[in-house]
Amino acid sequence: MKDSTDKLLSDNSSIRKTYRFKPTNPAGKKTKAKLKTKTTKNPLTKETRPIKPTKPVRPHEKRLGAGGKTRPFKPTGPAGKKTNKPTRPFAKKSNKGKLIPAAGPQKLRVIPIGGCEEVGRNMTIFEYGNDIMILDMGLQWPEEDMPGIDYIIPNISSLKGKEKKIRGVVITHGHYDHIGAIPHLMEPLGNPTIYGTPLTLGIIAKRQEDFTTQPLKLKSITSDTKVVLGKFRLSFFAVSHNIPGSLGVVIDTPNGKIVHTGDFKLDTTRSGDIPTEIDKIKALGKQNIVALMADSTNATQEGHQLKEYEIQGNIDQILKDAKGRVIVGTFASLIGRLQQIIWAAEKINKKVLIEGFGMKRNVELAQNLGYMKVKKGTIITNKNMKQFPDNKIVILCTGAQGEDNAVMMRIANREHRTLKVEKGDTIVFSSSVIPGNERSVQRLKDNLYRLGAEVIHYKMMDVHAGGHAKQEDLFDMIKMVKPKNHIPVYGNHSFLRIHAKVAERAGMKKHNIIIPDNGQIIEFDKRGVANILKQKAISDYVFVDGLGVGDVSNIVLRDRQMMAGDGMIVIITTISGKTGRLIHSPDIISRGFIYMKENKSLVEAIRTKSKNIINDHNKTHTQVNDTYIKDTLRNDLGQFVFSKTKRRPMILPVVIEV
Repeated sequence: MKDSTDKLLSDNSSIRKTYRFKPTNPAGKKTKAKLKTKTTKNPLTKETRPIKPTKPVRPHEKRLGAGGKTRPFKPTGPAGKKTNKPTRPFAKKSNKGKLIPAAGPQKLRVIPIGGCEEVGRNMTIFEYGNDIMILDMGLQWPEEDMPGIDYIIPNISSLKGKEKKIRGVVITHGHYDHIGAIPHLMEPLGNPTIYGTPLTLGIIAKRQEDFTTQPLKLKSITSDTKVVLGKFRLSFFAVSHNIPGSLGVVIDTPNGKIVHTGDFKLDTTRSGDIPTEIDKIKALGKQNIVALMADSTNATQEGHQLKEYEIQGNIDQILKDAKGRVIVGTFASLIGRLQQIIWAAEKINKKVLIEGFGMKRNVELAQNLGYMKVKKGTIITNKNMKQFPDNKIVILCTGAQGEDNAVMMRIANREHRTLKVEKGDTIVFSSSVIPGNERSVQRLKDNLYRLGAEVIHYKMMDVHAGGHAKQEDLFDMIKMVKPKNHIPVYGNHSFLRIHAKVAERAGMKKHNIIIPDNGQIIEFDKRGVANILKQKAISDYVFVDGLGVGDVSNIVLRDRQMMAGDGMIVIITTISGKTGRLIHSPDIISRGFIYMKENKSLVEAIRTKSKNIINDHNKTHTQVNDTYIKDTLRNDLGQFVFSKTKRRPMILPVVIEV
């Protein structure tokens, strides 16, 4: 999926190297206890209360950073509501704390672990008898209320103990929201074989080099390949997306056929890739399809998605009319778009410079695999760029979403070592703005205008075609496949609901439309009749933070949010280990709360309050109890500070005994 997740591919250097995942919790019993904690003490009232949920930040409302289509972090809520608390990929309890009953004989189970309450983290489990297959294994991007989190991966707890039943993993295409969790999850799942097209496997293999996990088992397929995974017989059809090698999947089971579109749009034209195989899709309509699972990413948008050829003329004209250099910002994984621009440059004998690690790597990979065709001498380097006049140069680079460290932003900020914007340059943003990146993109545009560049983006001219089906494309897909049941996937809940309305318009009955949540267990019997179990598989978040996988709990996130919101106060007290008396007046340190030089009276009030707390302890205790002192300082000072400022900084007491 492109519009939301390609930020990763736009600059792969943002991915940190991660050690091999180990299911064992390194933090031991303490960490497990924290993960089970559903309440927290209010430092101001001493009351135990549920953790207050933060305001959700939807990807299409606030941020889809780095390509992230995300679902908001939801701490434990009141009344026993579901908690998206992070766990290890293998956890012990389901979302509802109920055991999942074993599948009955001759039952087909479909379990979306991610991708049905967010855009990203796509992963679906198919289970029949002793056979399991997995479709996609992606990541999603963190939201603004998840400070420090790099990305989020699916929770595979429901597969614990079933590793030997997994017959294979099928990947629909090479975007990170479909492949990003592979380095973390394959080893604990027993390293089953991964099936994908050559470009998809190439991207997976390249990313795997950044990790210390064991080698992957990769098997290349095409849209004409047939694969047997236990009771599952798979066939494929090519779909147009915005990365070559994208596939839809037909899963033939003993209980009927299920069609999964993957990310798609209905584009039958060729632009650096095989077009959507409409004939294969139409043929499915005669095969008694039990269920259609279809991409909902752009279900909120009316009409048909633009076809790639519809923007080719505009790209040709921009390059032809430009008086100086043309700098095009786009996603590194948008191979078809890169091919279009290179073709346009070759028509008028212009040279192409590629900037951005991820983009260079993907272009090289696509060329080697035959997905891109570039004439010899078209691509130049920084070293020989000065040999050509400005009006003969086209620069392809990452950073169209305003990412701080990407090429486009470094150029705009005059931080790039070799490239600077000059008057007469034409800047083209060949991508839509990912929701949540609006401010950073606007700031980027402003900086470029200040430097004298002419800026062109998709709202001014058709220079970008999205990679996901809009409502009329979804309508056509349903009419072609003619499924007995329809299951919208890949999107926020509202996207799935709107997709369901499209299905109704296409003639589907309401009781045959299943709108799943993550973890929903859908069972099909021999007749193809669907039943939704009350129990859910675990689908909670697993956070990746630096070298840690699953070791950041909701408690840690709450503390980070508190520090980000109201700052922190550190109270350092030195007391006698024998008498408990203060040896020095408490030291007060404020970070992100107040500027101490301008709030001396408040600082002194906090210091006095701290002294009184310790003196009161000495009156009521014969022995020094530093734990009690810390807890009292934390609670009483928290209440005191709130009464004075109406803010709740984190209170960190430090007691030193001498």
